[in-house]
Amino acid sequence: MDMPIRDTPEAGAGSSLCPAGARIPEDPARRFGEESFRRVVEWAPTAMVLVDGQGTIVLVNAQTEQVFGYRREELVGQLVEILVPERFVGAHPSLRKGFQDQSSPRPMGSGRDLYARRRDGSEFPVEIGLNPIGSEGDVMILASIVDITERRRAQERLESALREKTVLLNEIHHRVKNNLQVIASLLNLQANHTDDPQVRAILGESQDRVKAMALTHELLYERKDFSRIDLGEYLSRLVQLLSSSYRADSRRIAVRCTLPETIQYLDLERAIPCGLIVNELVTNAFKHAFPGERRGTVSITLAGRDDGQISLTVADDGVGLPPDLDLGATKSLGMQLVPLLVDQSGGTLTVERTGGARFILLLHADPSRRVSP
Repeated sequence: MDMPIRDTPEAGAGSSLCPAGARIPEDPARRFGEESFRRVVEWAPTAMVLVDGQGTIVLVNAQTEQVFGYRREELVGQLVEILVPERFVGAHPSLRKGFQDQSSPRPMGSGRDLYARRRDGSEFPVEIGLNPIGSEGDVMILASIVDITERRRAQERLESALREKTVLLNEIHHRVKNNLQVIASLLNLQANHTDDPQVRAILGESQDRVKAMALTHELLYERKDFSRIDLGEYLSRLVQLLSSSYRADSRRIAVRCTLPETIQYLDLERAIPCGLIVNELVTNAFKHAFPGERRGTVSITLAGRDDGQISLTVADDGVGLPPDLDLGATKSLGMQLVPLLVDQSGGTLTVERTGGARFILLLHADPSRRVSP
């Protein structure tokens, strides 16, 4: 449906895109030509409404008819408030005047929920872009109106699904943590019912491994972030657990945990093997680095690097490692696990034997990348 047009003295020779009794400023005519401007508005994929300085609708397109349910002849000549919900009509003229006084292209009501009113009185959510057209003192407003009802519904469905997923993951991690704690308790009970010191030590080490895994799920449950954990907080609490397991040795063996000011995050899939690596290395230091009554320190240091990698160092100032030690071939189950856990974490492990023992694990903060040997 084309709008009736007429010639106006102000526009000069040629046709005007305004309906009878209305005039569009010259700027669009100079830029596009009036006919081109009318076509741009008519063929726009969104509802387009042109309003003069008094708030009167002077031009609409076919999408406006479809979105609002009006015929265009019902809209032209009406105040634009006919498209505004009743609850906002009273305040709208002052808002419109404020835009005209300081007009510049911008979205309307940025950061707020906007609604429009159909012919049948029903309301629907919209996004509105406002563009001033014309020269100073003779400005019209071209409004682009997008019905976002389906987008809003899709967003609500997504938010509902995410809430359900969060509840489910929360419950899963809570149950996994509880089940692992039950296993740790069973291992403790079993250790208390054996007189064999070697068996008791093996069960105790297994219990520490289970606790290390349970701790990751406990942190995920507490923080409600199921994609990653704060590696520094995890290591700090893990070291506390290990210190309590070796309480008898803690008087002569100090444990230091140094963390960076910037939080280093790690995804769950790598956090568990990372925690188990620390568990095995700290446990090995308690058992072998300080024989007899020798005193010393075990230090765990976490640091972020400029190349996007995370450095995790476990060191001690004890007697050091045998020069021919092969982690994969040692008789210690815990040390045999370390190379497997390093591979699972996607990192690399460097062993230094001077001044005690130092193990440096490098990990990429980005879970999709592995550290090259």
